[in-house]
Amino acid sequence: MSELPFPRHSARTLRFSLGAPRNFTISPDGQRVVYVRSGSGIDRTGRLFELDLNSKNTREIVNPLDLLKSGDEKISIEEQARRERAREAAAGITNYSSDANLKKIAFALSGKLYVANLEDGKVLQWPAQEPVIDPQFAPDESAVGYINPSGEMRLSDGVSDRAIFTPEKADVYYGQAEFVASEEMDRMHGFWWSADSKYLIVERFDESGVEKIWISDPANPESEPRSVRYPKVGTPNVVASLFAYHLESKSSQEIKWAKEHEYLVSVNSGAVNKPPLLMTIDRAQRHAHIRAINLSDGSSTVIAEMSDPAWITLVSGSPQWGPAGQLITTFDTATTRHLAVDGNPVTPDGLQVDRIVHVDRNGITFEGTFEATSLHVYWYGWGGELEEISKGDGVHMAKAAADTLLLLSRSLDYYGAKVEVIRDGMRIEIESFAEKPEVDAKPELLNLGERKLRSALLLPQNPSKFPHQNLPLLVDPYGGPSHLRNIKAKNAFAEAQWIANLGFAVLITDGRGTPNRGPEWEKAVLNDLSAAPLADQADAVTALFQLRPGLIDPEKVGIRGWSFGGYLAGLAALRRPDIFKCAIIGAPVTDFRFYDTYYTERFLGAVADHQNYQQSSLLPDADKLSVPVMIIHGLADDNVLVANSLHLSSALLAAGKAHEVLPLTGVTHMTSQEVVAENLMHLELDFLKRSLKI
Repeated sequence: MSELPFPRHSARTLRFSLGAPRNFTISPDGQRVVYVRSGSGIDRTGRLFELDLNSKNTREIVNPLDLLKSGDEKISIEEQARRERAREAAAGITNYSSDANLKKIAFALSGKLYVANLEDGKVLQWPAQEPVIDPQFAPDESAVGYINPSGEMRLSDGVSDRAIFTPEKADVYYGQAEFVASEEMDRMHGFWWSADSKYLIVERFDESGVEKIWISDPANPESEPRSVRYPKVGTPNVVASLFAYHLESKSSQEIKWAKEHEYLVSVNSGAVNKPPLLMTIDRAQRHAHIRAINLSDGSSTVIAEMSDPAWITLVSGSPQWGPAGQLITTFDTATTRHLAVDGNPVTPDGLQVDRIVHVDRNGITFEGTFEATSLHVYWYGWGGELEEISKGDGVHMAKAAADTLLLLSRSLDYYGAKVEVIRDGMRIEIESFAEKPEVDAKPELLNLGERKLRSALLLPQNPSKFPHQNLPLLVDPYGGPSHLRNIKAKNAFAEAQWIANLGFAVLITDGRGTPNRGPEWEKAVLNDLSAAPLADQADAVTALFQLRPGLIDPEKVGIRGWSFGGYLAGLAALRRPDIFKCAIIGAPVTDFRFYDTYYTERFLGAVADHQNYQQSSLLPDADKLSVPVMIIHGLADDNVLVANSLHLSSALLAAGKAHEVLPLTGVTHMTSQEVVAENLMHLELDFLKRSLKI
């Protein structure tokens, strides 16, 4: 047990995530697993390991400290931006790629390209133009493709290095994923190898038409501001295109798709006997094409279309091929997101498909749930069989290949994640070095109000000091699209329990707009991001009052949140001061006209002056403020721009409303710096106690 205070311990361990195994790859024969893990629960440097299922032995493949002879790791601005999009705060080896047989692994470290040979254990530096970003191994291990900050797409074969695409002008990039792809679509790559290694499929984008913003460092006024292209609502996106590059002839063909589809969603490289799949979607996100690509001439054929009157939700792992040429996707009804084969739903009503994990000759492995607080791993057989593979209540995720299943399980019964590799009745656990919080989180899961709002209540575990009556209440939501706070995983509640043990009741509620309660629930925020999420937070508090009379002091209810949760906290302070008596507004989008196209326009439309934006904005309500608020924002945030908080502060000042602003120098949307993360907890608690007169 650590002797560090909880805030420092949480900050030092990156919320108790360091030391946990992650980024798994299973060999095609199912006999080996490669993964990343740091050396301890306070070590940020990722190392590479291999588990051999035959011998049950684990060996360290690469320790980055052995390669960094010159000192600390150097990370380019572009690599920092890529890690920010991936919410990656660790160092060392954070991601890697391998050939198809998992014999060699490519990774970038301190801007250099390295290749680890798993057969002889050697780690060699390959020639490359530094700094190297996103190296990807060819399936046949003949070469590594990578990109660099200048926008080039390059190729190294271990002997020589060359550019295969060079930008024709400024603001053109090859092989990179544009901002909205990596930030909003979870697409981190801009190039893909064909299954036979004969072609590279390469994205090109031109961002010259995208609005330019400047990220400055006011604490160091002598430093030059950094320019960033940021596609705000109603403004131009990048112009994306796609090319098939033939390695032998060194020639390329443009891959065409419908011009009305602005977004390149995904490329699936396919198999040796199946063409790659391309998915594109229109700007309104109501209509999508799935295309089969002919790499020899660059043509593509629409093999499926998707449409939705609200928006199309992207699901990880979709689309992809089945072994007999079936097309595997998802299919939405009002109440259920189904697994679909050739457009036909094959899973039962109520089972919400969250991710397609693996498709093989036996069937489809996928993640899904009947209950939003849980997640399970299922197998669907080609004969129509359906089996829940994961056992026990909790949150279960998987990787699979060649009859080997890697199961990552979280539960309310223990901290951290248990990782088991299962094959032929054998189960091998991969050790985690992650540290455990000092507090023993004990959330009470509740279904509150008429809508049965999934909620968690945490109370002081020292009732002799803090009796369970007339407690101050901290409402602590995210409460918005694509993210759940209430999951059956103990780590999710550690910080809330620590706060509760200081004399608070803490309530966490997932309202309408959050995932895994069905498409209708998710899409209740169409045209208005404010009304339903705020109503659900208010209704949860009211329902708690009714369920537990005397537990909460109704005059001492505060709310805090970050990102969408910060926006929600601002809404609560401005529109429902009858319930919420103070608010901590962290990194909020205060007016969605300041946010990016892909995320926002699916909800509110592409016309920035539409009424949808006005009614979802905090700024028109600034003159209604009647409770204390603290606004917090990182000045280096290139996702939710600090302009959001500054505009809110200006509107409050213009209305004569006192408020507190805490600017975080050099901090992005992630508060990963140890000192910042630790002290932020203390400052937020101090504000709550002052504001609620505790």
